[in-house]
Amino acid sequence: MTGPPLTDAFARKITYLRVSVTDRCDFRCTYCMAEDTQFLPRRDVLSLEELDRLASAFIGLGVTKLRLTGGEPLVRRDVMTLFRSLARHRISGALHDLTLTTNGAQLARFATELADCGVARVNVSLDSLRADRFAAITRRGDLGQVLAGIKAAKAAGLQVKINTVALKGGNEDELFDLIGWAGDEGHDLSFIEVMPLGEALGPDRLGQFWALSDLRARLAARFTLEDLAETTGGPARYTRLRETGQKIGFITPLSHNFCASCNRVRVSATGTLYPCLGQAGKIDLRQPLRASETDAPLIAAIRHGLAHKPQAHDFLYSETGVSGQVARQMNRTGG
Repeated sequence: MTGPPLTDAFARKITYLRVSVTDRCDFRCTYCMAEDTQFLPRRDVLSLEELDRLASAFIGLGVTKLRLTGGEPLVRRDVMTLFRSLARHRISGALHDLTLTTNGAQLARFATELADCGVARVNVSLDSLRADRFAAITRRGDLGQVLAGIKAAKAAGLQVKINTVALKGGNEDELFDLIGWAGDEGHDLSFIEVMPLGEALGPDRLGQFWALSDLRARLAARFTLEDLAETTGGPARYTRLRETGQKIGFITPLSHNFCASCNRVRVSATGTLYPCLGQAGKIDLRQPLRASETDAPLIAAIRHGLAHKPQAHDFLYSETGVSGQVARQMNRTGG
């Protein structure tokens, strides 16, 4: 380890890093980005070698869980080169968990190779099991292609967790269909509250917000919920449905925030450190990364950024509107 482990000003130990490898995506999900999104010029994006060096610096500072995100990480050309390189930290034992979040569209192509690189789990975003609705939410996604990717991941031995954004009036009526399908397929399922990210996403964000307290109450009307103490190192709180044995996660940044136990930071594809998803603060890591062949300036910048990690985000929905909105889109931040 390079010096003392990473902690912030509130004595929270930072052990979880989410690194975006690209802001590009083959979907245009309505809650994530504008349909006419302009992607970053390639010169602004870190090379795969730079991403490896940056992630390795964090691992040297005590990060034990690394998730690659996007955009859609699997559309990045030669991205498996990065997975193969990072696998050395899994072999050494320094990295306990190497994962990715994906929309699943490219998963059938890469599932076996991901497993060979030491990836044990993948999170797949899936907001509907109805082909027409799925296409409308993603604006261009093919549900059959995603389901084939999930099947390939399962066949390759990857544990698949499904992430579903709870959309009021969007997929409320599929709540029990999604739970039944995930249970039949053997996948854990987590629901996520929609967050106020992006300046060009229109006035409907408040109308999309479905508090997971309401979703949970609907589950409790049909199932016996047994809360679990376990965690996967992320923000989800888990419960088990006694009748089916399924584990259901709730990620509630709005209705019940998890800031007090936050153990994670994000780095964008441009090398920008975001200490908090729900705040505008950022630290440039690309400049110190490129300015020196040694990691000392990079590590100093990382520690400086963590010293400025805020205590909590300011996201809030109320009857009168949305406050704490962050202008950057999720694909720029990293999912």
